[in-house]
Amino acid sequence: MSFALPRLYAIIDAAQTGNRSTAAVSDALLAAGVKLIQYRDKQASSRVLYENSFELAARARQANAVLIVNDRADVARVVQADGVHVGQDDLSVELVRRVLGAGKRIGCSTHHPDQVRDAERSSADYIAFGPIFETQSKQQPDPVVGLEGLRDARRLTRKPLVAIGGITLENARAVMEAGADSVAVISDLLTPDDIESRARDFLKLLGGL
Repeated sequence: MSFALPRLYAIIDAAQTGNRSTAAVSDALLAAGVKLIQYRDKQASSRVLYENSFELAARARQANAVLIVNDRADVARVVQADGVHVGQDDLSVELVRRVLGAGKRIGCSTHHPDQVRDAERSSADYIAFGPIFETQSKQQPDPVVGLEGLRDARRLTRKPLVAIGGITLENARAVMEAGADSVAVISDLLTPDDIESRARDFLKLLGGL
């Protein structure tokens, strides 16, 4: 299923929200006009993940936005999220499609050309590629691919392409110009004191490209 991928792909990583709740972070992002949020929490229990996902899904629906749950197709189905994002070590795109059924959005992470080719042949709705730059969001990140690697990935797929890894307000323009349809941002959205203002800055920049 093809869909219009927003230029800003906001990720709420529970490990980087500090003393702010996921609900408070999502409220700030949605108030700024963000239309897609991925929720990621690698440490939460299934119960906490479900409760937070349920709350975020309700907020996203009220704002006419999309909620993507990281990894957990079961949770996404129960809370009626809009989709799931999977990594290379998670369930395959096709298995997730069977769990979620038709009409849901599925993305997959890729880190080198062979994975991009595989994702292009899959039923994934979009492909994430990176890390473009060095990132602090993962304890054991994959090798940096750089802007040239992103350009190469762009030539390998016609699916919407999300660039991820070390993307900031300062380098987002160069990333989009290298072929990305969307930029996934974590740290540069979640670490500023005023998340809503930072999100507005991103939307203003990306809207002008």
